[in-house]
Amino acid sequence: MITLQNVTKSFGQQLLFEGACLQINEGDRYVLVGPNGAGKSTLFKILLGTEEADEGKFSIKRGSVVGYLPQENAPVTEDTVLATALAHHEDPDGRLTAKAKAILMGLGFKVIDFEKKLNTLSGGWAMRAAMAKLLMQEPDLLLLDEPTNHLDIDALFWLQNYLQSYTGAIFLISHDRAFINAVSRAIVSIQDRTLKVYHGDYEFYQRERQAQNDRLLSAFKQQQVEIAAMQDFIDRNRARVSTANRAQSMIKRLEKLERVTLPQEAKTIRIRFPQPTRTGVRVLALKNAKKSYGDVKVYDGLNFELERGWKVAFVGHNGAGKSTLLKILAGAIPLDSGERFVNPEASVGYFSQHREGQFNRTKTVLEEAQSVGRMNPDLFTRTVLGTFLFPGDAVYKPVSVLSGGEKSRLALVKLLLDPPNVLLLDEPTTHLDMASVDALVEALRDFEGTICCISHDLYFLNALADHVAHIENGKVTWYPGNYEYFKSRQAQWHEDNPAAVEVPKVEKAKHAAPKKARPQDKGKLEAAVLKLHAELEELAGKLSDPALYEDFAKVQEIGERMEVVQADIQAKEAELRILGTPYSIQ
Repeated sequence: MITLQNVTKSFGQQLLFEGACLQINEGDRYVLVGPNGAGKSTLFKILLGTEEADEGKFSIKRGSVVGYLPQENAPVTEDTVLATALAHHEDPDGRLTAKAKAILMGLGFKVIDFEKKLNTLSGGWAMRAAMAKLLMQEPDLLLLDEPTNHLDIDALFWLQNYLQSYTGAIFLISHDRAFINAVSRAIVSIQDRTLKVYHGDYEFYQRERQAQNDRLLSAFKQQQVEIAAMQDFIDRNRARVSTANRAQSMIKRLEKLERVTLPQEAKTIRIRFPQPTRTGVRVLALKNAKKSYGDVKVYDGLNFELERGWKVAFVGHNGAGKSTLLKILAGAIPLDSGERFVNPEASVGYFSQHREGQFNRTKTVLEEAQSVGRMNPDLFTRTVLGTFLFPGDAVYKPVSVLSGGEKSRLALVKLLLDPPNVLLLDEPTTHLDMASVDALVEALRDFEGTICCISHDLYFLNALADHVAHIENGKVTWYPGNYEYFKSRQAQWHEDNPAAVEVPKVEKAKHAAPKKARPQDKGKLEAAVLKLHAELEELAGKLSDPALYEDFAKVQEIGERMEVVQADIQAKEAELRILGTPYSIQ
C-alpha cells in the first residue's frame, strides 16, 4: 500500500534518514520507535505527503486513504462533539450515528457531552473527539502519534480492543509498552539513519537489538585488534629496505579496510533526585469524607489511610473518582464534610496536567527550573531538563512559548528537583518518550518518600507501584502488589462470580435472490414484513439506551442485525411488488 525506497532526509546539518526503506501492506500493524529527535514525526509527514524526501521514492496505492491523529492541537470548531465524530459522513443514518455515539462513549464521553461545542472542551477532550472522527472515517492506514496521551486507563483499554479488530493498517508512535504489544505486530526502529523492522513485540525488539549490538561490538573489538597488529607491522617494517614493500602493501590493505562502526545509541540516563525528609508512619488520612459535585455523590463516608514509603497506583473506571481523591489528599479541593489528616512532618506535592498560571512567563525554561527552593548544580538541572525532553539550547526557550505538553514536563521537572516527601502524580508520563519514562521510573523507585499516582501507562504502574487502591462506588479496596497482581485478583473474582447475563451472538443472514412470489404467499409476506419492521423498531429502541454505548461490541451486533433485517424487508417488499401490491408500513 505504501512504499519508501532509499529515502534520504535532512534538516540543515542534521541527517535523519539515508537510504531508508519501508513497505506497509494492507493489515500491517507497526509501531515506530527511536530516540527523541530521531525523525519519527518527520517520517509521518513524509507518509502524509506534507514533507518531501531529499532523495528516494515514496509511493502510495491509488485510492488509498491515510488518516492521521497528531499528538496534540486537534482542530477546534463550533461543531458539536457528535457532529465532529460524524464529519466524514454527509447524511448519517441511525446505524452510523449509533456507531459514532458508541465510539465517543468508548473514549470516555457521556451522553450529555454529545451536543457540547468542541471549542468549549479542554485540549485533551478535543483530541478524543478528533480520534472519534478518525475512527469513524475508517481510513486504509491509521497514522497515530501517541494516541494514548490524552486517555485514561478505561479509554485506553477500549481503544486497544478497538484497534485489535481494526481491518485497516496501523502505524503508530507510542511510549506505552503494554499498548504497543497489544496493538502492533512489528517494531520499526529508527537506527543508524535507516529503518529496520523487527517482527515481534517490544521485548523481542529489545532482545534482538541488544544481540545485534553485542555482535557488532564483538566484531568491532576483533577488528581493532587486527588494525593494531597491522599498524604495528607497518611501524616496525616501513623503515627497513628489505620489508618496506610489504609495509606499503599493508598500508594499502589498511586504507581499503571496511571499518566496523558502532551505532550511535541514545544515552541511558539514570537520575537520583534529592531525597526528602522522613515523615511519621501515618502520612495522610481521611475520616468519614464526603464529596459531591452537584447531585452526583463521589464519596460518602470514605475512610482512607496512606502509610510512609508506599508507592500506590489509583485504579478504577472512568468517573470513579480517582482524580477527585488525589485532589482531596492534596488539599486542592475541599471536602463537603469529614476530616483530612496530614502528618505534621509531611510536605505534599501535587502534579496535575493542568498547570496554567504556575510559571513566570518572562523566564526561560532553565531559569524556571532553577527557581525551586533547593540550590541544585547547574549541570544537574540541565541533565534533568534534557531527560525530560529539553535538550541543549531548548533550555533557553521562553516559558511563554511552551506547548501544553512542554509545560506539563517542566512542572514535573520542578517538582522532582525539590521533591516534597509526599508526591501525588496525575498522569506523569504523558508527553514523555520511553527513555524519559525509564528515567522517571528509576528515580521514583529510589525516592524514599510516599507516592500516589494515576496513570494509563501500564508499564509505569507495574514498574513502580507496590500497592493498588481500587476505587469503585465511592469505596477504596487495597491490593498489596502492582497492577498485574491487581488484575489477577480481579480475574479470579470474576471467575468465582461469573456474570449472569451473556450477550446473544447475532449472525448475519445470507440472502439469496428473492423467489418468484405466488398469490397465496401475499398474506404470509405481509405478516413477515410487519414482524420485521417491529423487530427493526425494537433494535432502534435498544440503540437509544445510553448504557449500551459502553460496550461497542454490543452496538456492532445490533447494527449488524439491523442491516440483516433491513435487507430482509427490502427482499420481501420486492416480492410484494412483483405481486402488484404496493406495500408500506405507516
